[in-house]
Amino acid sequence: MSQIESKLAMAKSFKDGENKDMEGAMEKASALYDEVDALRKQYDLEEKAMIAEKALVTDDAQKVGEKAKEGAEDPAEKGEKAPKDSMKEFAQSARNGFYQPKSMSEGSNTDGGYTVPEDIQTKINEYRDSKASLLHLVDVESVSTDKGARTFKKRSQQTGFTKVGEGGKIGAKNTPQFERISYEIAKYAGYFPVTNELLEDSDSNIAQTLIAWIGDESRVTANKLILGVVREKEAVNLGNLDGIKKAFNVTLGSAFKATSKIVTNDNGLQYFDTLKDETGRYLLSPNPSDTMSMRLAVGGSYIPVEVVPNDDLANDDAYVPTADKDIVAGKTYYTKAGDVYTAVDSPVKANIATYYEIESRIPMILGDLKEGVKYFDRKKMNIKTSDVAVMGDLNAFEEDLTLYRAIEREDVKVKDNKAFVNGYIVA
Repeated sequence: MSQIESKLAMAKSFKDGENKDMEGAMEKASALYDEVDALRKQYDLEEKAMIAEKALVTDDAQKVGEKAKEGAEDPAEKGEKAPKDSMKEFAQSARNGFYQPKSMSEGSNTDGGYTVPEDIQTKINEYRDSKASLLHLVDVESVSTDKGARTFKKRSQQTGFTKVGEGGKIGAKNTPQFERISYEIAKYAGYFPVTNELLEDSDSNIAQTLIAWIGDESRVTANKLILGVVREKEAVNLGNLDGIKKAFNVTLGSAFKATSKIVTNDNGLQYFDTLKDETGRYLLSPNPSDTMSMRLAVGGSYIPVEVVPNDDLANDDAYVPTADKDIVAGKTYYTKAGDVYTAVDSPVKANIATYYEIESRIPMILGDLKEGVKYFDRKKMNIKTSDVAVMGDLNAFEEDLTLYRAIEREDVKVKDNKAFVNGYIVA
């Protein structure tokens, strides 16, 4: 039935799914539905034939059994062996420790292993995984052109009106100033080849599994683009909780503090989960109005904390000059030549001033990313399939493949670099 499921999924994509805008989409959907009807008829016919054959075998067995009963004689009178007593055989096997002769072995396929079924599931199982998208944190806008710009009024420190005496001359004041954020859509794509034998013969719905995989590629792409523009801003060592307080109170200030949060990874969660106040109470706690979310007590404020898995927001490793005065056993030191760092096989104290070590930095993105980052989405991901296309060295028609091609078009820009802090804490 996997063939039917695969063709139904493809037909649906042409009828009202992601491929509905293709030329001739409705004709392709109709042809696929016709193929599904033909396959169903073929399955029904095979099922009827199987039932008929099974009934015939059952009838033959019954006739043989009746004939055997009518002509039953004492095996001993005909010089034949008496039927085996299964209870006696079981008892004897138990006495012998259920010994089996070496001529039959499960480990050897030809010696009987073929008769022992392997525990193989054709259903596709998935390992438990934690995946996160950063799109909900930023300002997402769908656009219909490849290039464009958005206009914003610049921040400026206004000085107010000046006092003018009677008959005095009124001075000119500064007018609002504006700036633009430009975007230019880029294409991100990939293709995925699958053999037609796998699509047709597999018990699992390979097509749906692959489409889900492609969707996850899109999530990872968006995450990388968003983190890329966040990290364009110089990273700040927050140091500790006091540094986080200052970032919220001073750097972000009143303009963004009320709508800000802390975005960190699993390592950051562990760091916050160990912080206590002077009475021994933990500073990280569930939000009473939403127990699935966490908040951190920072001075007189509670700041929401959003945790992104380490796989999606990894620690930033950086090479820094070592602060050690003597060689620490077991630690790896590095030397620098240009932009290349090389591990020192046998570090010596005399050269320690020239050594570097790796500093692991826990990411702490503070602020309001909806005000800080803008994601321009030209067109949501589009998936097309073909069994005749040529992609690179692959010829789908010649090699009997189906190619899945995925394309998405997007751009990400910093909207307001004052709305967030690209911070970290040394692990």
